[in-house]
Amino acid sequence: GVGKTTIVKTIAGWYKPSSGEIYFSDKLINELPSNEIARLGLGLVPEDRRIFPGMSVEDNLRLGVMQVTSHDRKESEERLETVFKQFPRLGERRAQSGTTLSGGEQQMLTIGRALMSRPRVLLLDEPSMGLSPIMVDKIFEVVDTIHKQGVTILLVEQNAIAALEVVSHGYLIENGRIVMHDTAQAMKQNPDIQEFYLGGAEGRDFNQIKHYRRRKRWLS
Repeated sequence: GVGKTTIVKTIAGWYKPSSGEIYFSDKLINELPSNEIARLGLGLVPEDRRIFPGMSVEDNLRLGVMQVTSHDRKESEERLETVFKQFPRLGERRAQSGTTLSGGEQQMLTIGRALMSRPRVLLLDEPSMGLSPIMVDKIFEVVDTIHKQGVTILLVEQNAIAALEVVSHGYLIENGRIVMHDTAQAMKQNPDIQEFYLGGAEGRDFNQIKHYRRRKRWLS
């Protein structure tokens, strides 16, 4: 509830900003519709997945191509096979309806659909939400693999400990504002981050934690 999803949906063109400017590859994109922003190379994996449950896995994936390019069957087949190599489980279920997939498989499908557009930047909104620990590990392995393939990733994630293991830089957002940013390694070692996410922080915001720690150090 601090504004993370609003930020990524605004970048992707689902919402329009009330003020300010958004640039992608030196191009102002504030007023562009979401499909044109996708054509520029920006893909979104939404928090609520938004698969088409009555459609097959394969047809859900093909929609990822149709939003960014004219229908070229050969190119579509090549992209489809690339996604199936990345997610073999989707290949096994390519003819099944989206409603028959588990939560983790639906998350794979949503990521795969975004990859069908071959984005240069991928916005991932809470990919671990509602998944089992084993599936969370699998999803973050996939995120790491996608990044190593040359795709820049903006990851929105409440599971800060897992996220800081795969990102290079972190931003902490509170009430719509960035209250801290640093390298992932520095943030993992930051005592304020550790206390806020790992113990005794229920009911207090991040700035309260920082104030409490400064006061405790001063008193000692």
